[in-house]
Amino acid sequence: MKNIFIFISICLSITRAQNSYPLDNFLGGGIGYSPMYIMLDSIPGASHLTKLGLDSRDFKDPFVIHGGEGFAHVAGRWRIGGYAGIGATSISTVPNIVVYEELNDTTGYQPPGDPSNPQPGEDGSSKDYTKFFNPTIEAKFTFSLGATSVEYVIPILQDLELSAGALMGLGRAGISIDQQSGNPRWKDTFTNVYGIMDTTGTLFYGVDSDNYLNPDIIPGEVPGLMRDVSATFFNFQPYIAVKWQFLERVGLRISVGFNKGTVRAGNYELNGRTRISDSPSSAIQGTAFRTMLYIGL
Repeated sequence: MKNIFIFISICLSITRAQNSYPLDNFLGGGIGYSPMYIMLDSIPGASHLTKLGLDSRDFKDPFVIHGGEGFAHVAGRWRIGGYAGIGATSISTVPNIVVYEELNDTTGYQPPGDPSNPQPGEDGSSKDYTKFFNPTIEAKFTFSLGATSVEYVIPILQDLELSAGALMGLGRAGISIDQQSGNPRWKDTFTNVYGIMDTTGTLFYGVDSDNYLNPDIIPGEVPGLMRDVSATFFNFQPYIAVKWQFLERVGLRISVGFNKGTVRAGNYELNGRTRISDSPSSAIQGTAFRTMLYIGL
């Protein structure tokens, strides 16, 4: 009888431990810094950067998004959370310049040919530019993400969990091209490049007599030109994660997944307001690795 009583007591203790583990472990939540590393398959517009003397392979790989993440248990083994972050990478070059003379109404540089049989435009008049105003050309890729997460938790040990879930939300990708020639000054940054603005908000634009009847409104000389192409899209990232509570209120969480976002054709905008109708479809995708040092349970 005594042995039976001891056996029942042990069984009840084990049952209580098994039943109380999920309850104790799945209450609460956490928040912390969570950088995301993505091995991007490609960067939008990268194939056109060679025309500017830039090599897209010089962009940082993996691409890093610096962000914050939080999570909370809702019911049973289900957990919800949120993620927000932004990252950027840039490349630049300062090209050498050759100045050449255009003749015979031929646009573009024509290498010199056979001196005994010259062709139109083949004048050979060119020289190296040796002054101090070589342009600086820079391309910058940015990716921002705001998403919610839903996952299912599988307990392994008292302080160790395995979970599977997905990040779902909106992403925004953009690539900007900045071309600078010379040194910009603070006061010149605020000057009007089209003409003179009076106090009534009227812009006075000067033209010569030949263009007076049908003028073209174009900007004057500026030290630099920047164009930004960007688009918003739905982003989806399935993942698996491991969570380790190594201190009473501090833990480490690591997840591995695959990021998938697609910008549809015609959805890119120039400088945030003008739609580029012939812009191609592009994918923001690649293997994603995320770490999180959190404070919580």
